[in-house]
Amino acid sequence: MSTDDFQRNRDNFCYRHPDRQSFVLCQRCMRTICPECQTPAAVGVICPECLRDQQKSQSPAQRKAERRWSRPRAVSASSGQPIVTYTIIALTAFVYLLTLIPGGFGDSVQQTLLYWAPLMYPDVTGRFEPWRLLTGALVHAGIWHVGLNMLALWMIGRSLEPLLGRWRFLTLYVLSAIGGSVAVTLLSFTTPVVGASGAIFGLFGALLVIGRHIGANIAGIALVLGINLVIGFIPGFNVSWQAHVGGLLVGLLVAFIFTRTRAVRQRGLQIGLLVAVGAGLVALLFVPVVFPGVVLA
Repeated sequence: MSTDDFQRNRDNFCYRHPDRQSFVLCQRCMRTICPECQTPAAVGVICPECLRDQQKSQSPAQRKAERRWSRPRAVSASSGQPIVTYTIIALTAFVYLLTLIPGGFGDSVQQTLLYWAPLMYPDVTGRFEPWRLLTGALVHAGIWHVGLNMLALWMIGRSLEPLLGRWRFLTLYVLSAIGGSVAVTLLSFTTPVVGASGAIFGLFGALLVIGRHIGANIAGIALVLGINLVIGFIPGFNVSWQAHVGGLLVGLLVAFIFTRTRAVRQRGLQIGLLVAVGAGLVALLFVPVVFPGVVLA
């Protein structure tokens, strides 16, 4: 039982709630605080007044960092190697080597995997080959094409994959690649395309959104992205700006979903929104069927 001396000693009770007994002290002012008034600090806990004083003295960069790390996360970032990045690079390099095999085999591999929009519509060609929406990102037109794309993937993936986690990174890559193919369907229907550029631009877009979200300096990323985007519109470079734009837009959207559904309780919402993005891309493939005069002109 507590003694009268104990009851009279206000140091044994929260200074903000005198009716609440506590033995925990603020690490800055050393006043007693109850659980409701405690905010975890680097060492121990601090009271609301000390917290306000601490926040007033913070720089803008420190406040951004505090907001970043105080938000609940859906999952912890992966601490391992960027396995998905390395796997995609290895698979893409393997497919490229297959296309170099002489005797017609290499050409056959490329023709089987490249993306050509009419093959999505049996009424147009009599064939339906939907896998090309994704496999077009595995074949390339030459050593420089595949080399530069895989270099960009390696540079971005080794930072972005540990931050997102492997499955989210893979989802981002796949949806961005499909987004590039869908954009080609809508904007350049009869043009066959190869390359992972749509997926790479999706990664660039995601890096832009996530970097902005965590308060990082994204000026360099924006500059590189802008230069590469403009190059696609310059005649003579023979690149598909349609795939670039499509992949970029999907990457921006997917990254926005990731940044707004970080809490564990939002995992179902995040999955649902990603499925909706995939369904939306599939739905866009019906535009040439509904408006053939616009897309097929």
